[in-house]
Amino acid sequence: MLPEDQVDAIFEGFQRSAFRLEALDHYQVGSDGGDVVRYLAGEPEPDPQRKGAWLEVLRTEHAAGKLRHRVHVLRSPLSDYLRYECEWGYVPNAEAGEQIHILDLSEHELRTDLELLEDFWLMDDETVLRMHYDERGAYLGASLTDDVVPYRQTRDAALAGSEDFTTWWNQHPQYWRANQREPEKPTRA
Repeated sequence: MLPEDQVDAIFEGFQRSAFRLEALDHYQVGSDGGDVVRYLAGEPEPDPQRKGAWLEVLRTEHAAGKLRHRVHVLRSPLSDYLRYECEWGYVPNAEAGEQIHILDLSEHELRTDLELLEDFWLMDDETVLRMHYDERGAYLGASLTDDVVPYRQTRDAALAGSEDFTTWWNQHPQYWRANQREPEKPTRA
């Protein structure tokens, strides 16, 4: 695994594009700043300081002509975590300039040209960071790989087989927190 400062330098040094393929249905990472718990508890919004700083990074990259984009390969119905990720992560990120796509395997067949269904970043079409997680979705670290071609092919196939997040999200209001039923409270007899 790469030292964290080297991973940070790769992220800070991209010049043109940063592509992310996400393949897990749950991530247990400290970067959420406790927002998953806030979301599930019914709080009205993510931590504004943490999320606001990230959105400013996305807006600055977008204004500089840098492309940050991702495809999340998932299968609906969405878990609580994926609803959180869509509503508090992807909605504001897309508004700030990130291009987000969804490949919902319950709606579309998995393309045979999707070689690698593992989490990775492809930076500037040249550097691949393979992301490693345990079975609970906890981040273990990242590693570099020299063979960039299959990751480019996977990116291209994932983008071709997916749909724009905003379009997909608007077609699935059943996952919006505002449309979730409150659990029924027992009544006293």
